[in-house]
Amino acid sequence: MTRHASGLFLSQRKYVVEIIERAGMSSCKSSPTQVDTKPKLSATSSTPYDDPSHYCSLAGVLQYVTFMRPNITYTVQQVYLFMHDPRDEHMHALKRIVRYIHGTIDYALHLYPSSVSTMVSYTDADWGGCPDTRRSTFGYCMFLGDNLISWSAKRQAILFCSSAEAEYIGVANVVAEICWFRNLLLELQCPLCKASLVYCDNISAIYLSHNLIQHQRTKHIEMDIHFVREKVALGHIKVLHVSSSYQYAYIFTKGLPRQLFLDFRYSLSIRPPPAPTEGVY
Repeated sequence: MTRHASGLFLSQRKYVVEIIERAGMSSCKSSPTQVDTKPKLSATSSTPYDDPSHYCSLAGVLQYVTFMRPNITYTVQQVYLFMHDPRDEHMHALKRIVRYIHGTIDYALHLYPSSVSTMVSYTDADWGGCPDTRRSTFGYCMFLGDNLISWSAKRQAILFCSSAEAEYIGVANVVAEICWFRNLLLELQCPLCKASLVYCDNISAIYLSHNLIQHQRTKHIEMDIHFVREKVALGHIKVLHVSSSYQYAYIFTKGLPRQLFLDFRYSLSIRPPPAPTEGVY
């Protein structure tokens, strides 16, 4: 961690260098993104990798990099799914992550002085994205003021029959996380007086958070529906629509085109270290 004139810079540069050396990729060609836009990895693709322990070791150390590099959370989560039986294609995906961090070795998370009066979250679910189980990948990011404070990418535990259901469960998970943070801030004598905003790009999921009529197809997620509706009714939460151009949670659920990925990475405050102050050498 480095303190600078405008805030804090949370870097793991030394640790990242060690990872690249462990992978034997110190002289590798860097990659502008950590994953492409093709379909997700499959458990049965290609042939088994000949050194599973090396794969598991490298994937394990990358997990710690996500603490300061939220933008690689999705890809690390994807390679983690195949620790039990890694394939050559999975190892290629893992090496691409290493090539990406090799090219962005100085990048890390910035924190800035900011108001703590607002909390904003973005949530998304890539419905049926897993080619083997058709389960969805859920991801979110949460900002307190201007700073990113919480993020996640994981495969949902159960299968949903519609994108609205998968997205709504994602909203419910984010609302639970928000409630925890709001209670924490209350204990720290910094209560949030304004409603926390949850942005989702699925119109049906937003409608479910406000509509008081119970539908037959939503009975299996009834607890989550009532939980979110209660928080909305109390004024603690507002669930709003966001266009795809500003849905930052996409970076936690799918591979993105290069320019969109770079834009979202910047919005998450994953940037190179600040330039030294003039006159300081």
